[in-house]
Amino acid sequence: MADKVTPVDYIEITETSGDAVSQEQFERICHRYYWAGTYCGGKAVLEAACGTGQGLGYLSKRAKYLTAGDFSADILEIAKQHYQNRAPLSRFDAQSLPYPDHSLDVVILFEAMYYLPSAERFVAECLRVLKQGGVVLIATANKDLFDFNPSPHSYRYFGVVELEKLFSEQGFSAECFGCTPVDAVSLRQRLFRPVKKLVVQAGLMPKTASGKKFLKRLVFGQLVTMPAEIAEGMMAYHAPEKLPPGQPDRTHKVIYCAARMESKNELGPGKSGGQVYET
Repeated sequence: MADKVTPVDYIEITETSGDAVSQEQFERICHRYYWAGTYCGGKAVLEAACGTGQGLGYLSKRAKYLTAGDFSADILEIAKQHYQNRAPLSRFDAQSLPYPDHSLDVVILFEAMYYLPSAERFVAECLRVLKQGGVVLIATANKDLFDFNPSPHSYRYFGVVELEKLFSEQGFSAECFGCTPVDAVSLRQRLFRPVKKLVVQAGLMPKTASGKKFLKRLVFGQLVTMPAEIAEGMMAYHAPEKLPPGQPDRTHKVIYCAARMESKNELGPGKSGGQVYET
């Protein structure tokens, strides 16, 4: 997901199938794909930065057509080995989507926007590949929490205000939602938040997924195994809370954004306009 080849090893900061994760983390992964599924029924869907593909099987049962990819060849290979021929997967940069103009209904980017050198280029690409009325679905860590911990290799984080601005500037109408209220987590987590803030400020937070396992056990207790593929009913789904526009959210760990392309996207010279994936 960069303008040039870099030595960044995204697999070291990505939880893959078989990894030990907290129950909350597992439920957050399920929740964001259950939420995305409410937009994908009978649609042509792309998941950019799909990682190891935990949500692809679930989404493929709802979408009319599903395609996906990731910038990391190593991470993508894990998804390919699991799904085989069940979903077309390819390596690409989310800032340059290899799809025709006006060919998709839904573009998904979960927990990856902050790794893009230019989120604006990604949104412009979404504008190009989406049909009229198409939607972009975003899930991202909430940068406006006082104990926020940015991921290594990240460029820029977007909260509610920044997401609304980013999409509105390119003709989208954006709604934001909150997931995982901070006041609903365990007492152990609430007590640990000030400590976490100090650890982050001191630069002592482990940078890799494996390095964070000890802290996860300390804060969350018993860990669970990350599945290769989520399925219906792995957690009780409740719709995320719609957030008031124009103000930062400080009460949820995760921000969702659904940005819909309302205006007609006119074709320019050399544009195909082909609806390759019929819906």
